[in-house]
Amino acid sequence: MTEWLQRWHDRHRFWAAMAVIAALIITLGSLTPGSEMPSSLPWDKANHFVGYGGLAGLIGLAGVRLPLALVVAALFGIVIEYLQISVPGRSGGDWADILANSLGAASAVCLLHGLRRTLGPS
Repeated sequence: MTEWLQRWHDRHRFWAAMAVIAALIITLGSLTPGSEMPSSLPWDKANHFVGYGGLAGLIGLAGVRLPLALVVAALFGIVIEYLQISVPGRSGGDWADILANSLGAASAVCLLHGLRRTLGPS
């Protein structure tokens, strides 16, 4: 890996803090009552895919092994989906959202694994 890229990759505390912030943002956005949300959000499934992909990637960059990063992000998505059931104006437990969350997390983990293999030490 080039020196500058290696330095960014090795900032585990920074990535851990970013993962916590991402999880908080996802939680806030997901558990906001429907009456306080915009009437329609474009690209709903893409938002799920990108959000949980970002979360899994940040968890992986924080130093958590990639398979565990995938599991943590996917389980977090499942928990959030079921917490939404009790939020007024929100429909939780949507399997399509859970699938989008999990596919986003899996894609980020695969991308990060590929980058590590490609850019890793020779």
